[in-house]
Parts: sequence; C-alpha cells; structure tokens
Amino acid sequence: MRRPAALITGAAKGIGKQIAITLAEKGYDIAVNYHTDPQAAKEVCREAESFGARTLAIFADMSKVTDIKAMHGQADETFGGVDLVVNNAGISSEVYFLDAEEKDFDRMTAIDWKGLYFSSQEAAKNMIARGIQGVIINISSNQTDGCWPRATIYGPTKAAVSKFTKNAAMELAGYGIRMAAVAPGYTDVGWEPDDIRWEAAKRLPFGRFASTREIAEAVAYLASGHAAYITGTTLTIDGGATLPVVAANDFT
Repeated sequence: MRRPAALITGAAKGIGKQIAITLAEKGYDIAVNYHTDPQAAKEVCREAESFGARTLAIFADMSKVTDIKAMHGQADETFGGVDLVVNNAGISSEVYFLDAEEKDFDRMTAIDWKGLYFSSQEAAKNMIARGIQGVIINISSNQTDGCWPRATIYGPTKAAVSKFTKNAAMELAGYGIRMAAVAPGYTDVGWEPDDIRWEAAKRLPFGRFASTREIAEAVAYLASGHAAYITGTTLTIDGGATLPVVAANDFT
C-alpha cells in the first residue's frame, strides 16, 4: 500500500523540521526542502526514516519560481504524487519602517509570499494532474492580528498568506483539494538561553512559548481526515498572546 507523501518547505530546522518528523511518525513519506544547510536536511531525513518513511532532501531557493517548480516535480516523481504540501519556508528579518529599503521588502516578500504562492500553485497543479484530493497548509503568523515593532513588511506579508489561503481554498474546493493555514506565535525553536526574546514569555497568558511539536501536531490534524470539512481557515496557535489589550496587565 502506498504511503501518503508530504513535501515541507524550509524543513531543515525549527518548526519545519518538527513538522517533517511528526508527519513521518504518522505514516508519511517525506520530502525535506532546504536552502543553505544540506547536512541538516539529511539529518532530518535520517530521523524520519527511523519511522519507516522514504525520504528526499531537495534544494530550492523559495524566491525563485524555477527552483520551486523543479522541487515539486522531483518530489512528485519520486513518490508518485504528493498528498500534502506544507509551505513553511520563510524569513522574519526585522527593520523599522523608516529604515526599510527596497532590498528588505523584496527579499522578505519574495520568500514569504511569492514563494509560498507559487509553491501552492505547483502543488495544486500536480495534485489535479494525478487526481489527488490533497491538502496544502501554509504557515502564517499571529502577526496578522497583533502588531510588533519592526514588522511592517513581515506582518503584512503573513496577512497576505492568510487571505490567500481563503481565496485559493475557494478555487480548489471543486477539485477536492483543501487549503488551510497555521499561525504560530512565539515558538521555542532552540534560541540561546540569553536570547532577549525569552523576556516576552513572561508577558504571555500561559507564561511560555509554544513547542515546535505543538505546531506540528496542529498541521498533522489539519492534514488528516478528521479535518476533512476544514478549508480556508487559519488556526492561530499563540497561547493567547494577542488577547490582552495591554500585554503587561497583571491577571493574577
């Protein structure tokens, strides 16, 4: 019996790595996309293989449509079709609005928005060609709802991802293809203990960051048959970070 196959972009580390490993545990063959670290991608593949998965590490620069098409074609041919694509690759460079330059705008939108758009398009085309009623899951951010400093490019880019998910889901429904998004907040991706970002945890309602496993399990649920009637939605997983009007309020 053919195992379902999943392609995860930006899967050599962080959230993407955990998504790949979690999906392998749940019975998927795995294609691991990377850009700068082939060794890390191979290590993810080895861990996925311990769960019986066939794996493939694929280089692609997610800002280049030619790379994206080649990546999808290789995964599709290797596994005889891809049932699930998780568009996780992205960058989150921070720059104040008045300091932002065209190169900052172009680089972030090319990877976080354009790359995701055309990866979704290629995934859908391949699914339709093979008659696969698959799933496409896009990684957005809770910055679609909350506002953080130095995020006038990143935040709107992720808002575009969530809106795109709705529009594309509507167009793909007739082919039996579902599309959804997951919007994480602060997630523990292995920052150093002295990283200043840890200070934010004390101001969150749960007083901690998400684990990469919590994000991966949400992706696995949305990809599963248990979520067969879910499409076009964005699931925010941020521990209530955007709920308080003033994050420093004392709720004790």
